[in-house]
Amino acid sequence: MESNENSAQNDILHFADDVQSVLGNVFPSSDPLEQPNFNVVDYINNLFPTEQSLASIDDVVAKVEGKIKHLDHDIKTAVRKQTTAGVDGQQALEEAQLAIHELFAKIKNIKDRADQSEQMVKEITRDIKQLDQAKRNLTQAITTHNHLHMLMSGVDTLRNLAHKRQFGEAASLLQGVLNVMEQFSKYKSIPTVRELSASVDEIKQEMTQLVLAEFDMAFSTQPGGNPKSGINTKLLHEACAVADALSPIVKKELLKKFIKNQLSEYLVLFDASQDVAWLDKIDRRYAWVKRVLVEFEGKLSKIFPEHWEVSELIAVEFCQITNRELSTLMQRRASEIDVKLLLFAIQRTTNFETLLSKRLSGNTLRQSSKNVKKVSNSKEQKPVDQANTNPFLEDEGNGNNSNETEEANETNDVSQRTENPFQRLISNCFEPYLYIYIESQDQNLSELMAKFQEEFQKKSQQMRTDTVPHEGGVLNNCADLFVYYKKCMVQCSQLSTGEPMLALAKLFQKYLREYASRILTSNLPKTSQSTVSLSANITFSTVTNLLKETTSSLKDGSSSEAVRLGSGELTLICSILTTADYCLETTQQLEIKLKEKVDTNLSPQIDLSEERTVFSSVISNCIQLLEQDLESACDPPLTAMAKISWTSMEHVGDQSAYVTAITSHIKQAVPHVRANLAEARKYFTQFCIKFANSFIPRFISSLYKCKPIGTVGAEQLLLDTHSLKTILLELPSISSQVARKAPSSYTKIVVKGMTKAEMLLKVVMTPHEPNSAFVSSCIRLLVDPDIDMFQKILEMKGLRRVEQSAIMDVFRNQMPVSGGSKTSNANASFDSDSTSRIRKLEKLIKKRL
Repeated sequence: MESNENSAQNDILHFADDVQSVLGNVFPSSDPLEQPNFNVVDYINNLFPTEQSLASIDDVVAKVEGKIKHLDHDIKTAVRKQTTAGVDGQQALEEAQLAIHELFAKIKNIKDRADQSEQMVKEITRDIKQLDQAKRNLTQAITTHNHLHMLMSGVDTLRNLAHKRQFGEAASLLQGVLNVMEQFSKYKSIPTVRELSASVDEIKQEMTQLVLAEFDMAFSTQPGGNPKSGINTKLLHEACAVADALSPIVKKELLKKFIKNQLSEYLVLFDASQDVAWLDKIDRRYAWVKRVLVEFEGKLSKIFPEHWEVSELIAVEFCQITNRELSTLMQRRASEIDVKLLLFAIQRTTNFETLLSKRLSGNTLRQSSKNVKKVSNSKEQKPVDQANTNPFLEDEGNGNNSNETEEANETNDVSQRTENPFQRLISNCFEPYLYIYIESQDQNLSELMAKFQEEFQKKSQQMRTDTVPHEGGVLNNCADLFVYYKKCMVQCSQLSTGEPMLALAKLFQKYLREYASRILTSNLPKTSQSTVSLSANITFSTVTNLLKETTSSLKDGSSSEAVRLGSGELTLICSILTTADYCLETTQQLEIKLKEKVDTNLSPQIDLSEERTVFSSVISNCIQLLEQDLESACDPPLTAMAKISWTSMEHVGDQSAYVTAITSHIKQAVPHVRANLAEARKYFTQFCIKFANSFIPRFISSLYKCKPIGTVGAEQLLLDTHSLKTILLELPSISSQVARKAPSSYTKIVVKGMTKAEMLLKVVMTPHEPNSAFVSSCIRLLVDPDIDMFQKILEMKGLRRVEQSAIMDVFRNQMPVSGGSKTSNANASFDSDSTSRIRKLEKLIKKRL
């Protein structure tokens, strides 16, 4: 029995894994007997998990046997069915082949019928297309025949109407005939059409002659354009309609003759030989054309169609003739033209051009010139807030009606230049003679500058001599100068935006430099007796040299006996400084406005940078004067400091007398300067920085002169240095009721400079023995000490030459190493006695302050 089981297990059929996977997908089953990894032992253990379950073994065996019988039955049935599967398959295959043959036959039959249908459709559509083409040809033939009939009848009718001078009916019919004739343009090879085309041309020529003849009869015998009594105005209006239908050349010829007739009287009345032709009677020209236009509108305007705009054509032709006649006349009598006469003529002319722009549309001018110059509507950059007296600022919002009126006029001028096609239609003939206007403005500005100089010299002299304080601020004549500039610029822009405007800009530059020289620089207080001669033709280099001479005189004066400035002179300097600042900012606005007014191609030639540089130099010179005055006041106390015997002091007291003197001078000068520079705070800050940069090195230089210095003397100097440092830090707001923090840039300069002086004195207080410790302390406290500085320190300590030589050798040996490794020397300490003395001194200073 065991052998039979083994043989049965060996007879089990095993499939490959992929085949087994496919069978599992096709015949899914969860029966353990149908799994490929079936295990008999596991299956039996699942059926009888316990000994008690063996009691039902008979039922399980019976159930398994029943299942085996069921499977045997299914297998036998499948085997029997398989015996007849081959015959059934063959029969099904034959039936499928027969069905395919029948399907192919049906498809062929359908295709044959489709070909027959397509052929029939082609034959039907071919006949339809032939019929459609015949219909189109017939329609076109009928239409052409009708047009030909209309053309022939229209030509005959036009010929009759032309003979009868019935222009009203002929105008509408002529337009229709011309439209129909255009359709026969490709049939002119046909004799009939060619003859009709020739007939139409003959009628057009005949109608042209009739229309021109009708106007000649009406106006040729009446100079001035007044029609004879009995002339049919309606007939002339109908003749204009015929001319409108004809070629534009006919209309142009008709208007040319009519306008010439209208202006024939003008050429006679205002001939160059007549007195009324000169500029002083230019009003009569414009009054005459106004009268002609009024008469035309009242009597003759109904003759012409409105879209012809004959009134505008008359005005344009008048402007062109006037431009030509005035140019010729002024060329002959150029010597008789003065600025008053020129401005009178220009003013009247521009007023007339403005009147034309309001009364007429200007369409004829825009249509006749396709390359009309377009003015760009660039957005104006709004300048930064400045003084209300700046004439070039817009939207000031100060409620000044006069300023608002000027701004409105300027805006109107820009818009008029953009929208008025009549602008400069006549007035551009005056442009070659605007040099007279420029020369006149040159003379006026020269007189104005002399007036300013005289007034300011009197004022400056009074400020120098009076003991009563004067108020500073921007000079009034400066604002007057720029207001005059604006007036000239606006007036010139109405005349020309070309070379004359560029010449005016150069004139402005000339007198800006002259103002900086004659009014500002020449009135600055001088510390020496040397004077600088001023020429009438001031250049940039002249002004620069003048400023340099003034500055050099200040420097030369500093080495000699100091000459202090009075309060009036300080106020004068501050006034000149604020005026130069106003000129600097307003000159920038002037340059922007000039570039807006001048032609675009000339705009790059306007450059006022040199003038701005001149005013910047004046500002720098004023700051130098203020700083030099305060510095000269501090020189005597510093000189006195160097003469004090610092070795004989026995104890440290209050601050020294020289510190008190310096503080007094600062409290006297700085508040006065600050009050007068309230509107130019940035320049007061520059004054403070410049004084600090100059005073601190002078103070350190004076410290080097204090030799020898004892220990107590060094402590007193350290106390004085700290007091000066405190005064300098408070200098921007000293004696001010409003507490204001000093600018950080100024504070850094003071702290850095005075800290150097304090460290210098601490080194002097340090014992020089041992030498290496003293040198290390010097290197630690001082920033980048060199041999010269170290030599001066040794002299301040009062050491002998031998001691100095030994210490200098140690310094030379340690300097390279110390310079590269200051961090290692940072931990070096003073001698205990020296450190304690310095700390006591610092506490004393804090207590007294």
